[in-house]
Amino acid sequence: MPATQLSVRPITADEHRAFLADRPGASFLQLPAWARVKREWRPEYLGWFAAGEQVGSAQLLHRPLPVLKRTLAYIPEGPVLDWAAHTTAEVTAPLLAHLRQRGVFLVRMGVPGVRNAWRAADVRKAMSGKKGEDSPAYALMSDLPAFQSDQQAEFTAAQLAAAGWSKPEVSEDFTAGQPEFQARIPLRDPAGEPLDVDGVLAGMNQNARRETRKAASGPLEVQVGGVEDIARFHALYQETAERDGFTGRPASYFTTMYNELNTHAPGTCTVYFAVHEGRDLASAVRVQSGEGSWYVYGASSSAERKLFGPKALIHRMITDSLAAGCAFLDHGGVSATLDKEHHLAGLTLFKTTLGCDVVQTLGEWDYPLNRPLAKAFDLYMKARDRH
Repeated sequence: MPATQLSVRPITADEHRAFLADRPGASFLQLPAWARVKREWRPEYLGWFAAGEQVGSAQLLHRPLPVLKRTLAYIPEGPVLDWAAHTTAEVTAPLLAHLRQRGVFLVRMGVPGVRNAWRAADVRKAMSGKKGEDSPAYALMSDLPAFQSDQQAEFTAAQLAAAGWSKPEVSEDFTAGQPEFQARIPLRDPAGEPLDVDGVLAGMNQNARRETRKAASGPLEVQVGGVEDIARFHALYQETAERDGFTGRPASYFTTMYNELNTHAPGTCTVYFAVHEGRDLASAVRVQSGEGSWYVYGASSSAERKLFGPKALIHRMITDSLAAGCAFLDHGGVSATLDKEHHLAGLTLFKTTLGCDVVQTLGEWDYPLNRPLAKAFDLYMKARDRH
C-alpha cells in the first residue's frame, strides 16, 4: 500500500455535515445533531486532507475531567473515511498530534466497520447445544464460525493493536461504551438487493414470525407520534424501567433527541405507538440516517400482552426502514456469550428469534496521551461499574 501523507485540521460542523451527505454508510452518531443531544460533551470537528482534498471527517466529543483542564476525546463510529485507502498510522498519527496540543489525556475511537457476522439461526443453534453432542460447544460468539468476515477490518484491527491502541478483550459481559457485538435485522439479501417484508420476516423463528404477523394484522393501531407525544412515550418508558429495574432517562432527553435529529432532517427520529381501544400498549423510538436504521428505545405496558404490541411496532419499523432504502434495522448490543445459562444470554436469544444476525464491529479502541491520567480514569470506570 503506497504511503499517502494525510493532514488533520479543524473544520466546521457544516463542512462535516456536507462530507457525511455523500456517505450513506455513516452512523447517526456522527451527525452534529447528535452532539446537540449529548450536551454534557463538547463537540469538535476534524477533517483529513490529502493534497488539499478532504478525504475524511470526524465528530469528536470532548468530556472534561473535573478540575484538571484535560479531556477524554471520543470519536463514535469514526473517523468517516476509506480505511482501505490508508494505513492506520496515516489516519491516526496526525489525529494524535492534534489532540496532544488540545490537552486530551485519552482518545477513544469507535472505528467503523464489521469484522464478522453470524446468522440468527446459527447463533440460536449454538446457544441450544449441549456438551457431549455431535456438534461442537462454543463458549463465545468469536469461537463460532462466521458466515461473513471482512479481511480489511481484520487488517485494520491488527494495525491498531500494533500501533499501541487497545480495546477490551472479547468477554461475556458488557464493557463501557458501545457494545462490540450488535444485533441487526438484515434488510438486504447477500447480493445486496432489498428484501420485501416477507423476506425479512423469514429470518425470524416460527413463533416470532407468527406473532409479528398477527400483531400487524390484528386489532392494534400503529400510530406515528410527534414531539407533543413524548410524554406518552415516557409514561410507558417509566413503567418499563420500574418493571425491569433500570434507571431511565428524563423526558427532556427524548424531547431534545426528537427535536435535534428532526431539525437535521425530518424523519430522522420517529416515535411509534401500538394502541388498542385508546390505550398505549407499546412504544418505540427509531433513528434513521443514510442506509442505517436503529431501534434505539422501546417501552411497553404489562397489559394485553397477547396482542404483541412491541412486535406490531417492529413490523412497522421494518416496513418504514425498507421504504427508506436501509440495509439493516439495528436492535442494539448483545453479549458475546453462547452460554445459555449466562444472565445476558436471554437478550441474545430474544433478538435472534426476531431475525437479528449478530455482527462483531471493530469496537472501541483507546490510546493514552497521558498514561497516569488514563490509568486513573480506567480504575475509576472499573470501580464505578462494580457499583
